[in-house]
Amino acid sequence: MLEKTVIFALTANKQMVADITNQLGLQPGAVEVKHFADGEIFVDTLQSVRGKNVYIVQSTCSPVTDRLMEILVFADALKRASAQEVNCVIPYYGYARQDRKNKAREPITAKLVADMLQVAGIHRLITVDLHAPQIQGYFDCPVDDMTAIPLFGRYFKKTLDPKEDIVVVSPDHGGATRARKLGTILNAPIAIIDKRRPKPNEAEIMGIIGEVKGKVAVMIDDMIDTGGTITKGAEALIKAGATKVYGACTHAVFSGEAIEKIQNSVFEQVVTTNTIPLTPEKAKIATKVKVLSMAPMIAKAIEHIELGLPLSVVYDLYKMD
Repeated sequence: MLEKTVIFALTANKQMVADITNQLGLQPGAVEVKHFADGEIFVDTLQSVRGKNVYIVQSTCSPVTDRLMEILVFADALKRASAQEVNCVIPYYGYARQDRKNKAREPITAKLVADMLQVAGIHRLITVDLHAPQIQGYFDCPVDDMTAIPLFGRYFKKTLDPKEDIVVVSPDHGGATRARKLGTILNAPIAIIDKRRPKPNEAEIMGIIGEVKGKVAVMIDDMIDTGGTITKGAEALIKAGATKVYGACTHAVFSGEAIEKIQNSVFEQVVTTNTIPLTPEKAKIATKVKVLSMAPMIAKAIEHIELGLPLSVVYDLYKMD
């Protein structure tokens, strides 16, 4: 059924690829990645891909530029090796926050990355919870922007007390749609934290729109970077009368002292996914962080693409009565 399918792991998501291929009854593709002393990157496939539908799985997480270059170099190699299709699975799409010009002379790097990927030879992009959904329009090839929200919905339905009042909170106005989708699954209202950013990676809480007093708050965002915004938001929710605060984010960027901030915060727990794998050092200290796997959902998406089936059906697997 998937005899023409080959799935390769580069350096960022090896465990995810092992889980994906195990679910599909495949073996991970054989590939060699080298970083030379001068910084140049060499990627070579160790098996024939002629006439195959190839999937490169790689998040462009830290070190972002190295991860991106690995994809570009390998896509070029696969194209020259006569692969039938080169599909790129980027669970975390780096540079997505540079999606527009906020002031004069700024780059739109998310568009530049899209152009480079297509020039390198990819035929399709599969990603998870793009920071800005309109990035799909930067590509001329098909883009499947999957979401971890059903995964979070199933998790919180299983773990939260159904007798408690729940409110889903967006940490900013831009994430209200995301909060509303999770709220629909949990049958809960939403609230929005009104904030402003004096400069990048800094946030100032201005107020809370919506009722959170006496409720269990679930704050959802697409990513947690330095942890400053979401931990300040959690404090504001407790001050506003929330009884407990949980966090959820698809991408655990966790730059700098993010984990320490979460560990010392008022959060009961922060739920994330493995689009960006935690290092063993971070995983050891992150006792408040729960990681859910996106591998089953991505594996099913690859299967449906190969069989010509709709991806919307994939989400049915995560619906709960």
